[in-house]
Amino acid sequence: MNEILLALADENRRTVLEILRDHPATSGELAQALPIARPGVSRHLRVLREAGLVEVRPEAQRRIYSLRPQALAEIDEWLDRYRGLWQNRLDALHTEISRGKKARR
Repeated sequence: MNEILLALADENRRTVLEILRDHPATSGELAQALPIARPGVSRHLRVLREAGLVEVRPEAQRRIYSLRPQALAEIDEWLDRYRGLWQNRLDALHTEISRGKKARR
């Protein structure tokens, strides 16, 4: 999980994942969307591949990258332990807001 979190820590890699969330893309297409040179994009794609967040398949001379959402499931499971804390606080906030509205009437 640490490898995934480290991969997600970089803004450019998160941008790549957002693009791949919508559709598979070549490294060239990804490079057009990022403010970095192609070698940098290749390094980011390697980090994402090694973390298991993207997969690549050859298509003629091109490589097509796509998102592996299964890798994000591990992070989701870890975060789920903390959602309960926030949900309880949001429920309490909702209750206080409702009380405030009733008091103003």
